[in-house]
Amino acid sequence: MKLVLAVLQPPKLESVRGALERIEVTRLTVCDAQGFGRQRGHTDTYRGHEYKAKLLRKIALEIVVNDDFLERTVNTIVQVARTGQEGAIGDGKIFVLPVEQAIQIEDGLRGPGAV
Repeated sequence: MKLVLAVLQPPKLESVRGALERIEVTRLTVCDAQGFGRQRGHTDTYRGHEYKAKLLRKIALEIVVNDDFLERTVNTIVQVARTGQEGAIGDGKIFVLPVEQAIQIEDGLRGPGAV
């Protein structure tokens, strides 16, 4: 089992969620996040005053998948979350981490079946 942590642009959320549903990845957690990478924030204007926004709004998806779903999950996120053909700075990142155990609270089911 793996935890796929994907940090995306907020406008990409619904299209990524729909694409994941089409490949039968139907369980995920969505978190609002703030951060910056190579973008280093941006400049905005509020009531005529310019200010530097150092933290940008992002969406973090947490998806636990069995090993046989990992590649299709990652590939789908990359294809749908990328801006244009080449992609752009700020499109996001995907992290894949091992999951030691999954336990379904409802009935105590453990392991890949609980995912």
